[in-house]
Amino acid sequence: MRHALKKLFSTENIWAFVLFLIVIALIIFRSDSSPVWIYQGF
Repeated sequence: MRHALKKLFSTENIWAFVLFLIVIALIIFRSDSSPVWIYQGF
């Protein structure tokens, strides 16, 4: 179990996740206060 977690949280995966969060944050902040696109995806 511990080995799988270490594989999951490798440095590349963490950087990819951080980049992903930054992109989502930029999309949210650049759109206006009504995030209609979030509800369109579901």
